Amino acid sequence: MFFASLAALLLALSGSAQSQSHKTAEASTPSAAKKSALDKATLEAYVRHLYVMDSHVNIAVHDSEPSDVPGFVNVTVHASVGPQFKDLKFLVSKDGSKILEATVYDVNNNPFKRELSLLQTEGEPALGTKGAPVMLVEFSDFECPYCKQEAEILQKNLLSTYPTQVRLYFKTFPLESLHPWSKVAAIAGKCVAKQNNDAFWAYHDWIFEHQAEVTPETFHDKTLGWAKDEKDLDSLKLGQCMDTKATEAEVNEEELQGQKLEVNATPTLFVNGRRMINSEWPALKSVIDYELNYQKTAHDAGDDCGCTLDLKLPGMPAQSSTPVKHEK
Repeated sequence: MFFASLAALLLALSGSAQSQSHKTAEASTPSAAKKSALDKATLEAYVRHLYVMDSHVNIAVHDSEPSDVPGFVNVTVHASVGPQFKDLKFLVSKDGSKILEATVYDVNNNPFKRELSLLQTEGEPALGTKGAPVMLVEFSDFECPYCKQEAEILQKNLLSTYPTQVRLYFKTFPLESLHPWSKVAAIAGKCVAKQNNDAFWAYHDWIFEHQAEVTPETFHDKTLGWAKDEKDLDSLKLGQCMDTKATEAEVNEEELQGQKLEVNATPTLFVNGRRMINSEWPALKSVIDYELNYQKTAHDAGDDCGCTLDLKLPGMPAQSSTPVKHEK
């Protein structure tokens, strides 16, 4: 009996020792360091795995910015392959442990408040009634065939349907990697607009109409040939402006503005801040009609809402280095 009791005691002590040994070993093993999405390398690796982005995809993690969401910061991850890109917007918890991919809206403000605040229109070529309840801003490329189609749709329908209710602004967004003469055409368009708003729209219609005939080699001469027949345009002044690329900085600034708005296809229209890409007339008309009715009581968009910023242009009083994507 004694030996049986001794054996039981030794077994219990042995088990206790093994248990204590395991606890001691666990305590001595360093715990794995916790990862933080606020570390750029960690977030890049996580996003690559999440979206199957191998080394062919270039990724740049931007610095964090304040967020309206308590406990989170905004972080943009810029992914690109050549001229194509996508900006991924994340909310990262301040302890770095959680990531949210979400669009955040404030019910006290227009859902397109950010877009409206970035759509700088002062000094831009415009059609329609100033102060109209619906403001359209178009980002376009003079060499883009889809932009030509959009221009024809707008020319045929917009002002005939809405003679006083709509204001259209035109912005250049040349996709040079695809269209070799698009930027010089944008520079020339700005040169024309500096002289005369109506002359710009004549240029706009002419360049789209003759798009198929223009080449990088013939653009300059063809444009000056057109200008000589325009009574409200000084062709000599235009030639000097084109030769010196006097408006290139304005075109670059407009491209940057488009990139901030995440424009990655042409044509892109913003209807009171609402993004529409390569829109057919029925869809565009439906949105305009909705906005006209909505703005009767909302008064939080349109050409006179006070949502836009002044465009600071060189020589004038107060208006994703990011690559861009192919037109849709």
